[in-house]
Amino acid sequence: MLSLAATGCHSGSTTTTAPPQFKTYPLRGKVVSTNPATGEVALDHQAIPGFMEAMTMPYKLRDTRIMSELHPGDILTADVLVSQSADGAVFVDHIVIVGQAKADYRPATQFHVPTPGDSVPDFHLTNQDGRPIHLSQFRGKALLITFIYTKCPLPDFCPRVTRNFAVLEKSLSANPKLYANTHLLCASFDPEGDTPARLKSYGETYMGPLAPQSFAHWDFAVPGKFTLPTLAQFFNVGLTREADTTITHTLSTTLIGPDGKVVKFYPGNEWTAAELLADVARLYPTS
Repeated sequence: MLSLAATGCHSGSTTTTAPPQFKTYPLRGKVVSTNPATGEVALDHQAIPGFMEAMTMPYKLRDTRIMSELHPGDILTADVLVSQSADGAVFVDHIVIVGQAKADYRPATQFHVPTPGDSVPDFHLTNQDGRPIHLSQFRGKALLITFIYTKCPLPDFCPRVTRNFAVLEKSLSANPKLYANTHLLCASFDPEGDTPARLKSYGETYMGPLAPQSFAHWDFAVPGKFTLPTLAQFFNVGLTREADTTITHTLSTTLIGPDGKVVKFYPGNEWTAAELLADVARLYPTS
C-alpha cells in the first residue's frame, strides 16, 4: 500500500487568515483519469455516506504534486474534504493506493499501513523531559500513539487529535484499572523544531493543571532525524518538508496491544476519544 496523502501544516507562517474548516468523508474508488491542467482526478467511487451516492466524477486534488503518482485503474482510499466556508470547495486528500494498476510502477517510498497483528518495531525517541524512551518499554500495557507537530496551525489536524488525547487521558484517569494498563504517546515528526522544552510546553497546554501527573502517563516525544523516516513509513505518516519550512503530512493513530502488536489503526481525524476508550476497554474486560 502506498500513501500519497499530504495535508499542509505551515510553520512560521505570518498570515492572520483563519485556517479553512473542512468536513471529512471517507472515499473508496478507482482512478478513471487524471487532468494535470486542472489539477483533477476522475474517480469511480462507492457511495459516500452522508455526502453522495456512488458515481464517477472529477475531484480537485488538495496537493497536485501527487498527480504523477496516480494511474487509471488504481484502487484507492481517500478523504473528501468539503469546505465549511461560503465557497463550498471540495477536494480529495489523504490518498492511499490499495491496488496498483500499473504493474511496473515502483514508488520512491513504500508505506506500511498498520494492520492488526503486526509486530511494532522498538522505535526510540526523546520525550518532553529530554529522557530517552522506546516503544518496547510499554510492553504489558496498551499503547496509543498518534503523530503531531507543535507548530501545526490547522485546528482540524494536530490540535484536534491532541485534544482528543486530552479527553481520553481524562477518561482513563477516571478508571484506575484502564489507567494503570495504558500509556499515551504523541510523537512529533519535526525533530528540528520540536525540542523537549517545546514539547513539554505544548503538552502542558492540553493537560492543564493535571500536567505533572499526566506526563507520567502521556509522553510527548520526538525521534531522531535518522529514525523518523522508518517510524513514519511504519505508521503510514506521509511527510514532505518544503524549503519555506512548510510540512505537509497525513494523520495516523494506532492502538498497540500489551503484546507489542497492532490492535487497530485509525487514519485521518474522524475517530473520537470515546471510540479509542471503548477499544482499549475491550482489551481489559471487567468480567
